[in-house]
Amino acid sequence: MAFHSQDFWPALITLRNPRFKCRPRFFPRGFATDTLPVSVNPIRLTCFPVAACLSSAPSSLPVIVSDGGVLFVSGIGMDSSVVPLRHGGLFLVQTTDFFYPLVDDPYMMGRIACANVLSDLYAMGVTECDNMLMLLAVSQKMSEKERDVTVPLMIRGFKDCAEENGSRVTGGQTVINPWLTIGGVATSVCQQYEMIMPDNAVVGDVLVMTKPLGTQVAVNAHQWLEQPERWNRIKLVVSEDDVEKAYTRAMDSMARSNRSSARLMHKYNAHGCTDVTGFGILGHAKNLARHQKNEVSFVIHNLPCIAKSAAIAKACGNLFGLLQGTSAETSGGLLIALPREQAAAYCKEIEKLEGRQAWIIGIVEKGNRTARIIDKPRIIEVPAKDKEGELW
Repeated sequence: MAFHSQDFWPALITLRNPRFKCRPRFFPRGFATDTLPVSVNPIRLTCFPVAACLSSAPSSLPVIVSDGGVLFVSGIGMDSSVVPLRHGGLFLVQTTDFFYPLVDDPYMMGRIACANVLSDLYAMGVTECDNMLMLLAVSQKMSEKERDVTVPLMIRGFKDCAEENGSRVTGGQTVINPWLTIGGVATSVCQQYEMIMPDNAVVGDVLVMTKPLGTQVAVNAHQWLEQPERWNRIKLVVSEDDVEKAYTRAMDSMARSNRSSARLMHKYNAHGCTDVTGFGILGHAKNLARHQKNEVSFVIHNLPCIAKSAAIAKACGNLFGLLQGTSAETSGGLLIALPREQAAAYCKEIEKLEGRQAWIIGIVEKGNRTARIIDKPRIIEVPAKDKEGELW
């Protein structure tokens, strides 16, 4: 489908349930907050049907060998595929991903989808994306009016995020589908020094996390506001306002790019990285540990979580697996193995650049290439306290 930026509405639309229209809404800094006219019954992306999704263990990392000093990668399973090109010294680094709507705001959904795709490049230390494609399947359950409202906004959100991260969207595919899905492809052509291979953690390193956990909990709790039987399970531990804030923080976190975090990995000599997404922090930590060159294991002591998400998870009998490290995240942070002496400076510079925290959450010790969370991890509420008029 051809599109032109001048045809897009230039503002961030607010698509909410009518009973929340009077609530204050927290927006990320720099976003336009003009509200576009919507119908009496707002369009809610998360109400459209989705297909069942089968999960499996994360793929194995590839075999990484050196042939005459030239990196060669064979296999699948890294955050991005890395393919040596026939042109000397160059590599094609590429990734693709798509998913169903997590939030009701189509512009934010576009931004989240783009940030999620780019994150796989950033997990490899690759900070320059040469090209992006967008993949969009529009639900056949949507009316023509609903498509006319949501599709341009999703495209605009994806495009804006790509451009803010130094890339561009040059094409893609748009289809009618039983289920609404959005995603894309990110491609970079780079030299070996632009990548950080994920298998060099050593005993004494520490583990750093660059975004809080709990996005799945927050978006589900927000949907439960309109499902009394589920809302009753959590209403004793959180207010409706708590849930609204957690949901907005989750949107903001998912839409935030990991590019700065990836750039600083080079400056502070990272020994390996992955992004935390569908298999939760423990699943991705295990996958990263399993394929280290050295005989090491990862031990996680701290779990930074979006404020109130841990309380919600506990009230649900740990339905989500948040405190066990298995709760799925979307467009999550980078989990990085850094030299102990560099980690504090890394976290400090992230906060200086972005006004956001990063956390030292664990250690790398001698072991048999496994990962675990200690029995009683420290839960770090993010933010620790609400500040009037501030999201974080």
